Amino acid sequence: MDRDYAEPLDVPTMAAQALMSPAHFSREFKAAYGETPYAYLMTRRIERAMALLRNGVSVTDACTAVGATSLGSFSSTFTEIVGETPSAYRARPHDAAEAMPLCVAKILTRPRR
Repeated sequence: MDRDYAEPLDVPTMAAQALMSPAHFSREFKAAYGETPYAYLMTRRIERAMALLRNGVSVTDACTAVGATSLGSFSSTFTEIVGETPSAYRARPHDAAEAMPLCVAKILTRPRR
């Protein structure tokens, strides 16, 4: 999911790759990562979108680039996780994140549910 976050991923497909039933895969995934596979995927997509928005990409282009199919759902999920709309996030300055090393910025700007 971390690598193919922009692809259309679903639990049955991922479970088949892991040689598990979808229900068992979901339970084991939540036990290991603390959230459902869908929630984890959406958090990774929002994380990638945040980086794109910090670099000046439009909200629509960021939505499409991370594999979201609905701008409305993307905006709602972004607002829920980040605490502000994608447009507001894009508009404000991100000088602190740009000034620190990329590895540190990635840790400090990672969204959490």
